[in-house]
Amino acid sequence: MPNWDSVLKEISQLQITSNESAFDKARRKYLKRLYSHTGRNVIAYYSGFLSKPRLEGIEINDEDKNGFMLCIHGLDRSKGLDVILHTPGGDGQATISLVEYLRSMFGNDMRAIIPQIAMSAGTMIACSCKEIVMGKQSSLGPVDPQFGVIGAANLLEEVKKAKADIASNPNLAMFWGPILQKITPSFLERCEWAVADSNEFLDTTLRQNMFANLSEELRNQRTESVKSSFANNEGRAHNTHIQYAKCLEAGLNVARLENDPTLQDLVLTIHHCYMHTLSNTAAFKVIENHLGKAMVRQQQVQYMAAPMSLSAGGPS
Repeated sequence: MPNWDSVLKEISQLQITSNESAFDKARRKYLKRLYSHTGRNVIAYYSGFLSKPRLEGIEINDEDKNGFMLCIHGLDRSKGLDVILHTPGGDGQATISLVEYLRSMFGNDMRAIIPQIAMSAGTMIACSCKEIVMGKQSSLGPVDPQFGVIGAANLLEEVKKAKADIASNPNLAMFWGPILQKITPSFLERCEWAVADSNEFLDTTLRQNMFANLSEELRNQRTESVKSSFANNEGRAHNTHIQYAKCLEAGLNVARLENDPTLQDLVLTIHHCYMHTLSNTAAFKVIENHLGKAMVRQQQVQYMAAPMSLSAGGPS
C-alpha cells in the first residue's frame, strides 16, 4: 500500500519528468483508478483545514456548489456517485442546499467515503448518502450548529439550566445575571432555529435515503438513534471524533474500508495525494472528479481546471 512517503516520492519523481503539475498528475492518476475499480463516478471534496487553519473559505459554503456543478457536468449519472469527504464542516444552510442539488442529480445512489475526517456539516453530507465507508482512522462528528465558537444547543441548555437554577434559588440570579445579560433574545431565537433546522434535516435525509428501505418501525428506531448520537450534543465537545464502531452502534449504514483491500489502497493513496497538495501548494480547497475536472481554491488565486480533451462545462 502506498503510504505518505511513497506518494511523496512519486510526486517528486513526477516533478522531474513531467511538465504538468506533479500534484495534479498524481491525484488524477489514482482518481481514475478508483473509478475503474468501482465503476462509480468519483468526486473528491478536500479542505486544507489541517495544514492551513483559519483561512476564510476552508469551510463548506455556497461557493462549493459551483465546484460540484463543474465536476458533475458530463458525467453518466446512472453510475451513481462516490463522494470522498475531508472537511471540518461549515455553513448548515449551504450544506442542505448542496445535498438537495446532489440528490437531484444522483437520487439515492450516493456513497460517502471518509478517508480521515468529515465533521459537522461534512457528517450531514455523509448521512445523506445510502452508505458511509470508513476506515479504522476515519471519524465523523456531531452536527449541532455553531455560531463561531458558540454551540447553539449548548447555549440553549445553559439558558435552560439558568432558568431552573433561578427558579429553585432566586439568590443564584446574582451569579447568572452577568452571563445572561450577554445573550440577546434575537440570538437565542437564531440558536433555536438553527438547532431545529439541523435536527429536521438529519431526520428527513436519513428517512429519504439511508433508511428508506427499512420497515417503518426500524426506520423510526434507527433515525432517532442517529439523531440522539449526532444531533444531541449535551456534555460533549463539538469536535468529538466519532469513529466506525460508534457510528455502527448509533445505527448508521457504515462499511469497513478494510473489507476491500484494493479500495482501501486507492482511497488512502488518494488521501495522501490531496494532503501533499494542500500542504505544499497554495491550494486550500479542491473539488475534483475522476475525469480531472476541478475547482481549486488558492490563497489569493482561484482557477478552474479541466483536461485538454474536455470542455470546462456549465451547470448540469
